[in-house]
Amino acid sequence: MVRIYYYDNDTTTDPRAPHVLPGHADLTERDLATTGVLYWRVPIAADGRAHLTEIDRISAERGYKNRDQICVAPGRLPEYETKIKSFFDEHLHEDEEIRYILGGSGFFDVRDDKDRWVRVAVQAGDLLVLPAGIYHRFTTDEKNYIEAMRLFKDEPKWTPLSRSIPATDKVPSRAEYLATIAPASH
Repeated sequence: MVRIYYYDNDTTTDPRAPHVLPGHADLTERDLATTGVLYWRVPIAADGRAHLTEIDRISAERGYKNRDQICVAPGRLPEYETKIKSFFDEHLHEDEEIRYILGGSGFFDVRDDKDRWVRVAVQAGDLLVLPAGIYHRFTTDEKNYIEAMRLFKDEPKWTPLSRSIPATDKVPSRAEYLATIAPASH
């Protein structure tokens, strides 16, 4: 089952460590939903194959037309250490980011309405949909292995827009996200 909690913001420890904020209870799927992130549990079948029927149903319902697979691990992803650092740079996309975890484990961090990091520890069978315009980042855990199916509404768009660039706050998807998720706080 997915674990959701506040990230401790310790910059001296490898981001692949759990980084649980002491003194805070785990968050719920409902808490995660307040960020606009959607979550489904779609268990992997005993024969090692995903429950593709359920993935196909969700894909049809949400308009996902394309998919591929990625393995993020040393020796499986060229320039692994460089890539994992780039995935951990805080960024947003102008499209949803949809990941169905097929194997391994890792972390998606998303910002809540108070700009705090919420860490989502994912493993095989977890399906996450990050809305367009949400600031987020990703890393494997200390096992350095995760395999995921990536789902797309159209052709894949890979452009991350880094939060370190001031203009990123002004892209249309960011304004739409803020209006939809937290209109009273922004």
